Amino acid sequence: MTAILVAAGAFLMTLIGGYVAQRTGDRRHLVLGLAAGLMLGVVAFDLLPEAMRAAPDEIHGVPQALLMFAVGFLVIHIVERAVAIHRGHEGEYAEHTHGHRHSHHGPQAQGIGLTAASALVGHSLMDGFAIGAAFQAGSTVGTVVAIAVVAHDFADGFNTYTITRLYGNNRRRALTLLGADALAPVTGAAITLLFTIPEQLLGLYLGFFAGFLLYLATSDILPEAHSPHPSRTTLLCTLAGVAFMWLVIGLAS
Repeated sequence: MTAILVAAGAFLMTLIGGYVAQRTGDRRHLVLGLAAGLMLGVVAFDLLPEAMRAAPDEIHGVPQALLMFAVGFLVIHIVERAVAIHRGHEGEYAEHTHGHRHSHHGPQAQGIGLTAASALVGHSLMDGFAIGAAFQAGSTVGTVVAIAVVAHDFADGFNTYTITRLYGNNRRRALTLLGADALAPVTGAAITLLFTIPEQLLGLYLGFFAGFLLYLATSDILPEAHSPHPSRTTLLCTLAGVAFMWLVIGLAS
């Protein structure tokens, strides 16, 4: 049940992210910088070590967990390329510097926005699986994964609303997708209560999710944090996020 409570926290954080997307000023880059640091810390200090312990067997000289790490990174890269999420981000950046030159309207553009936002809902469903799977691996793993996922879900909610609106969809559609994005981690965590994941499979999954998180942090969250405001303060927030995860894991162990 702890996993469900944490997923409920992710639910609230997603909604907060969507709310901030409507109300935020120029401070959001600091929050996103911190979120990216948390994600980098959990990947390096917890997910990968735990995955290596659970799935150490090698395939052609490389541990299975690390292979899944690479697969996770590449899968989300391919998915994001396919649904043009980054085109959405570029348009978002452009709004700060070039007016609305890159804003998109019309049914086809709206479809791209809905597809991109739906992919982010899929991300959140995987977040829920990660929370449930991590708590099965142990409370320490669960706690640090929860911190990273909850931090990430702020950005996820923010991006879901922003991308949906960027491509010309109305506010009601954006709020509907935001609601689906918020419910997704709760659903994913609840599903994991129905079965216990074998340790080997858990290791492979954690490796995959580590690659998934690393991609989001480096390809989505950090560029988004630094593009409007490439400031030293944003960088310090990212470093603080990494240091915080190191502190948390050190205390927990």
